[in-house]
Amino acid sequence: MSSFVTLSTGQRMPTVGLGTWKSGPGQVKQAVLAALDCGYRHIDCAAVYGNEEEVGEALALRVGAGKDVRRDEIFVTSKLWNTKHEPEDVEEACRSSLAHLGLAYLDLYLMHWPMAFRRGKELMPRREDGSIRYSHTHYRDTWIAMETLVDKGLVKAIGLSNFNARQTDDILSIARHKPVVNQVECHPYLSQTDLLAHCRSVGVCVTAYSPLGSGDRPWASSEEPRLLDDPRLAAIAQRNGKTSAQVILRWHLQRGVVCIPKSVTASRIQQNLQLFDFSLSNQDMKLIDSIDQNHRFIVPTIQRGGETVWRDAEHPHFPFHDPY
Repeated sequence: MSSFVTLSTGQRMPTVGLGTWKSGPGQVKQAVLAALDCGYRHIDCAAVYGNEEEVGEALALRVGAGKDVRRDEIFVTSKLWNTKHEPEDVEEACRSSLAHLGLAYLDLYLMHWPMAFRRGKELMPRREDGSIRYSHTHYRDTWIAMETLVDKGLVKAIGLSNFNARQTDDILSIARHKPVVNQVECHPYLSQTDLLAHCRSVGVCVTAYSPLGSGDRPWASSEEPRLLDDPRLAAIAQRNGKTSAQVILRWHLQRGVVCIPKSVTASRIQQNLQLFDFSLSNQDMKLIDSIDQNHRFIVPTIQRGGETVWRDAEHPHFPFHDPY
């Protein structure tokens, strides 16, 4: 059982998808198969995750003529990485993802970040001191190149990821093909209320990545709060006969936010889709809204001068200096 949002292009995007970030080799194929077999029709990918070929192996087994799922029944997203922002690199990057996924087109292609890194084969081009080598290619120029992917039929729609409201408006002001989605970190500790309201006002759907707080992120420290352990969520879950994860995902859906929880455990993948046989009361929704801490889990950091700082904060297009 799934529900859909209708994008500004008229496409129907399932409100729950399978996230594939951090799904390792030998795991992601089985995760995608488990997801498709229990009813998922939305798979979220990215070139930088390094696992699109394995996702493609799973899609080849289940999707297409004579298979369990028709191609037009499934919604597949991928993302353009930061080293591919030069306009002349955009089509090649998209075609590479299509080849790895074994698809003729993508339903949605996102600019993964507004920040460009120096072009080349390295995903994280670094200087001697370990800092990232940036490019100052403007995301507007990258966007114009992405629009030709729609013209050529390589992608059905294009969108943004990790863009703030001002940057989203900047793209909208020049767009021939408007962004249909802004995919951002969003969960009860980072509720994104202002950004969500802004995107809604300009016809851009919000997708939540790390919708459960990404407890398995590689740099998690023991001092940081663990969203899934929050006793307030546990109490709501107990009242509703659900897990804390299901309560959080239902909260997203009731706010009109698409979510892409990642798991490689078949039972949890199935649980994460079992969201349509209950709803949260207004009181529950308000309580979850109230635990917002404006806390980002997904900002890469580095050590500098003995303190932990945001890695890309010096980039001219770093999105998180703005309040939303």
